Amino acid sequence: MIAIIDYSTGNLRSVGNALSRIGAEWTLTADPRLIRQADRVLLPGVGHCGEALARLRATGLDTVIRDLRHPVLGICVGMQMMCRDTEEGDAQGLGIFDAHVRRFIPGPDDKVPHMGWNSIHNLEKGLFKGIPSGAFVYYVHSYYANLCPDTIATTRFGSEGQMFSAALKYENFYGTQFHPEKSGDIGEQILCNFLKL
Repeated sequence: MIAIIDYSTGNLRSVGNALSRIGAEWTLTADPRLIRQADRVLLPGVGHCGEALARLRATGLDTVIRDLRHPVLGICVGMQMMCRDTEEGDAQGLGIFDAHVRRFIPGPDDKVPHMGWNSIHNLEKGLFKGIPSGAFVYYVHSYYANLCPDTIATTRFGSEGQMFSAALKYENFYGTQFHPEKSGDIGEQILCNFLKL
């Protein structure tokens, strides 16, 4: 069973629809028992990271997530919540990834949020099996995770070419700053890879 963690965020159904397109069965749940029993867990997220963390902590799901031993994939804000801390709301994260979430400082010709298609590089196998370096994925974000030992893919932002973590991995935990559910065939391949880990 695949569990999508329900904590009243915005893009839960789009992630579920992407899983359905690749033939995967899933359930949307906030039940700690079902989340612990799942074979795979997804933690999507859009919006304000600090507020999302507060919702997780109010339900005790922060502890449930940290204790999971099967593959977990955080998407966008879901990944940011698993980092050490975030400037968005000046909040402490779950501390799974050894990364800090910071706001983009744009150059004079750059726009924040970073929105649209951008390429990923420095890909590690596993989550990115069969994905070519330079493949394009879809982003919508104003905050980013810095490069760190857990970085397994990178992207450059803006005229200054600032590099940030496109994806992170620590033990059984994975995260993508981009939205695989909105990234066409490449995103579907990444989701398929996650389900095979």
